[in-house]
Amino acid sequence: MLDQQIEIDYGVNIGYVGGFSIWKKDDAHQNIFRDNKAEIELIGNREQQIELYFEVEYIDKICKKLKDHQIEFVHDMFEQPWGQRVFRVYDPDKYIIELGEPMNVVIKRYYETGMTFEEVAERSSTPISIVRSVINNK
Repeated sequence: MLDQQIEIDYGVNIGYVGGFSIWKKDDAHQNIFRDNKAEIELIGNREQQIELYFEVEYIDKICKKLKDHQIEFVHDMFEQPWGQRVFRVYDPDKYIIELGEPMNVVIKRYYETGMTFEEVAERSSTPISIVRSVINNK
């Protein structure tokens, strides 16, 4: 769904290119933590909620794709005070996955509206040197 490249799929555990992997919750508890019941309880505790964060260049496309597949959203897309657009969804175990635009996309988006380097830097809370670098390396 998030255009991650699967390197190996064990069914209950999937490894992605780049070293990221996920487990089905029940299998992870049985296989990874089988000898440590206290840790299983901690991981299953909703007060100890975790969130995975991904940056996606084509955030509108991914948001639509997830909606089309009726993925449960925590909230719809909104713009952070520094201009980055984000949204959050639940995975099947009710953990939160946040998806956000990379800041270079935010910088380019603002620049393409006619903002100066200085205006982009101020609006995005990004140092002017980084704004110049992003824009000049289009």
